[in-house]
Amino acid sequence: MRSEQIRRTPTDLPWITRLMIDPQVTTPVGLAGFHGAPDEAGMVEIGYRVDPELRRRGYARRSLETLLAVAQRHPDVSTVRATVSPDNVASRALVTSYGFVETGEQWDEEDGLETIYEVSASAAPPS
Repeated sequence: MRSEQIRRTPTDLPWITRLMIDPQVTTPVGLAGFHGAPDEAGMVEIGYRVDPELRRRGYARRSLETLLAVAQRHPDVSTVRATVSPDNVASRALVTSYGFVETGEQWDEEDGLETIYEVSASAAPPS
């Protein structure tokens, strides 16, 4: 999906999802990044996924903090969005602990119903 996105919109390349790496683990622990470059309103959407066998070790939290710091430093970003499945209690708790507030819902063809959360990029943790 992302390789097709890069072919269509090469300016998204620096923003898209990357591997999560832990030097203590021999394989990638997950994926984290943005869904694309900031839109016309200055919104970027984050995404992260941790290997199920490696969850509850702080990888999602560190990834979220990194993504928020990147968004805060970029002059074109004003809002950071995260979409979370309503039954994903851990991710809901994580994003709300960083100031994200629920702004609505959407249906995703791949993931089903998602709750939309947003936070001002200026509320991101200091870099």
